[in-house]
Amino acid sequence: MIAANIHKKLRSGSGQVSLRVKLQASTGSVVIIHGPSGAGKSTFLKILAGLMSTEEGRIAVNNRIWLDTSAGIFLSTQKRRLGFVFQHYALFPNMTVRQHLEYATNDTQWINQLLKIGGLDGLADRKPEYLSGGQQQRLAILRALTIKPALLLMDEPFSALDQKTKTSLLAELKVLWKELNTTVIIVSHNPQELEGIATQELYIEAQ
Repeated sequence: MIAANIHKKLRSGSGQVSLRVKLQASTGSVVIIHGPSGAGKSTFLKILAGLMSTEEGRIAVNNRIWLDTSAGIFLSTQKRRLGFVFQHYALFPNMTVRQHLEYATNDTQWINQLLKIGGLDGLADRKPEYLSGGQQQRLAILRALTIKPALLLMDEPFSALDQKTKTSLLAELKVLWKELNTTVIIVSHNPQELEGIATQELYIEAQ
């Protein structure tokens, strides 16, 4: 289970706005976050991941406190052991597809399973520059899953995929998330793409 309550001040074109988000989601749920551009959706994911600080907040995952500003608790990203799919992939240019996954695990069977799920099993020796945008995006998703995270954060993870590939991949991911009992939080500009997948919605709008 994840319980988060955060408040952060953001800068916008019109000055300073406040991001206030409350989220409570059961283990294994799939939460979709949507809202207007610049509302702070990606910022919220980065706060959950420990990649960004916040003025006030508390985050607990599976009864373990990750953040509590009032108590001075701030768990590092590494200790949170979560998966993060960045909007712009953040791949390593000098690593092959397989090396991206081997960087996080030496479980060859698991790596091969992920490559098959992502349709990248025939491209395992290619570096990112020789992959299409959609293939790079799928690699970013697979890399985030290598540690079998309890919490998976995804920022616009399907934007570069055509409808057929997206539908097929989501079907595979839905099964995998259930097997891993992973709680998934997805920022998407298109909530309809997760119909039948998402169990909960959260609308974010900075004030």
